[in-house]
This record gives sequence, structure tokens and C-alpha cells, in this order.
Amino acid sequence: MKEPKPVRKTLPHSPPWWVEIEGQVFFVTICTRPRGKNQLANGHAWSSILGTFLKYQQLGHWHVRRVLAMPDHLHALLSFPAELNMRKRVQSFKSWTAKEAAISWQDGFFDHRIRADESLEEKSHYIAMNPVRAGLCEKPEDWDYGWKR
Repeated sequence: MKEPKPVRKTLPHSPPWWVEIEGQVFFVTICTRPRGKNQLANGHAWSSILGTFLKYQQLGHWHVRRVLAMPDHLHALLSFPAELNMRKRVQSFKSWTAKEAAISWQDGFFDHRIRADESLEEKSHYIAMNPVRAGLCEKPEDWDYGWKR
């Protein structure tokens, strides 16, 4: 008899009421489905992804510090204005890029608020080194699908 697949636990994407969101930086990961298929690390998809990230910044939906696309997921360091809902902004981004670049995104996303005891530079370095650790390039600067402010 086949074992049932584990059910993924979903967590709310809103900080607790006592956490001030204004100016906080979030480490966000968004995955495609199916995993393992390259939907993001190509010229057309990357152009749509980066263009949308920067357009949303221009519109005041978020502030982008770094974004990097791997073949089947992307990482970003983002700040959100207090009055905007993070979940709605990410969902809007996914919806637009799904239409624009034919990307099939997984439901939801992962976010982690960078706390005072964590280094923003460490997280940025972790993101930059992702394609190197995956064996996709030798140095972070060789990867064509990343952007840093």
C-alpha cells in the first residue's frame, strides 16, 4: 500500500502584530513546479522576473535589495511598506510573471524576516553563492540571473 504524501504545513505570511514591518528586510524564496525543471534561468524568464521586480519597486510595492533566479526557484531580499500586504504583493508578482513568461509557480512562498542578530550581508552572500554551490558556475559574478542594488 502506498504511503500518503506528507501534507505541507502552511504558515501565515504576516508578521505578528507587535512586529513593525516598515523597513524590515525579508528573505523570500519562491519555487516553481515541478521542481528540477529549468523555468527561470533563461533570458526570457529572467527579463520578465527582473523587470517585474524593478517595476514593483518603482510603484512602491516593495524595495528590492537582491534577487537571484535559480533554474527552479528564486531568492530575494525585499522590504515592504507597512500598509502593503506581503502575501498579496508576492501573489501579484507570481500571477503576472506566470502569464508573461509561462512560469508555473508552486502555491505559496517562504519568507524569513532578517532579525537584528542576523547579517543582511550574510544572507546576500548566501543568495549569491547559490548557483556556485549548485555547480552552475564557478564564481557568483559568472551567473547571469542575479541582480543586486
